[in-house]
Amino acid sequence: MSTITKKDGIGPGHDELVPSRYALRIGEIDVLMVSDGVLSLSAPALATNADPAVRAAWLDEMFLPPDNIVFPLNEVVVRSGGRTILIDAGVGVDYMDFTPRAGRWGSRLEAAGIDLASVTDVVLTHMHFDHVGGLLVDGVKDRLRSDLRIHASAVEAKFWASPDFSRTVLPTWARDAMLSSSKRFLNEYGSQLRTFEAEYEVAPGVVVRRTGGHTPGHSVVRLASGGDRLTFVGDAVLPAGFDHPDWHNAFEHDPEEATRVRVRLLRELAATREPLVATHLPFPSVCHVAVAGDVFRWVPASWEY
Repeated sequence: MSTITKKDGIGPGHDELVPSRYALRIGEIDVLMVSDGVLSLSAPALATNADPAVRAAWLDEMFLPPDNIVFPLNEVVVRSGGRTILIDAGVGVDYMDFTPRAGRWGSRLEAAGIDLASVTDVVLTHMHFDHVGGLLVDGVKDRLRSDLRIHASAVEAKFWASPDFSRTVLPTWARDAMLSSSKRFLNEYGSQLRTFEAEYEVAPGVVVRRTGGHTPGHSVVRLASGGDRLTFVGDAVLPAGFDHPDWHNAFEHDPEEATRVRVRLLRELAATREPLVATHLPFPSVCHVAVAGDVFRWVPASWEY
C-alpha cells in the first residue's frame, strides 16, 4: 500500500485565499497537484446516456445543482531522476468567455516556484483544449527549453490531425475550441512531440500508458518508487465514474470503450489499493477506490498539512 506524505519545500510559500497546490511524495518522486481553476459544465453533459430522473437524483445526493455544475481542473508536476515533468497544461486563456474561472495554471506554477525554463518534459494525457491550452498562452513557448520533450501517444497525435466528433455530444463552442487548440498545438509544438505506441518511461518510475476511450490516444501516468504508487488517470474517471461507470459524458470520442477503460482502471486500482489523482475530481483529487461487486466508491485520502 502506498504511503502518501506531505513534502515541504517543493517551492516558496505564497499566501492564497484558495489552496491551489498540494505537494506529496511517492517514494523518491516529488509530486505537486496544481489547480488550474474550475470549469462550468452543463450537468446533463456529465451523463448523456443516463435516465434524467436517475441523473437528477445522483446530483441531488452529491449536493450538486441540477443544471450547471463546477468542474475542477487539476494538473500535475513531477520531479524524478533530475527531470521536471508537467503532466497536462490546463485550459489557457483563449476561451475565457466560456472558462472565466480557469486558466490559472501559469500563475500557480510560478507561485509554487516552478520555473518553465526548468521543465524538461511535458506529458499530455490527451489533446483536448483544457489539457494543452496553457502551452498556447503568449510567451510560454519562449520560456520553455529548446530541447523540451512533449510526450503523447502516436494514436492521439494522428487523431487530432483529422479529428472525428461523430460520437461526442459536444456543444459547438467546445468542439470549436478543441479543433482550434489541437491545430495550434500541433503547428507550434509538432517538432518537439515524442510519440509512443503503448507505453513509455519518461523518467525513473514515471510511465505513461495509452488507454484510449476518452480519446483514441488518451493515456494515464503511473508513478512508482520503492513500494509507493500513484496513478494520474486524466479524464478516464470523472466524478460520476465511481457510482456510475457506465455513464457516458459528452466529451468521450468512444463512449463504450471509455466505459470499459474506466471499469478496468477502477478494478485495478481497487485491487492494488494505490491512490489515484485525476483532472476533474475535486482538488487535490488524491483518493482511493473501494469496490463491492460492480459498485465502486471514491474514498478521499487524508490531506496532510
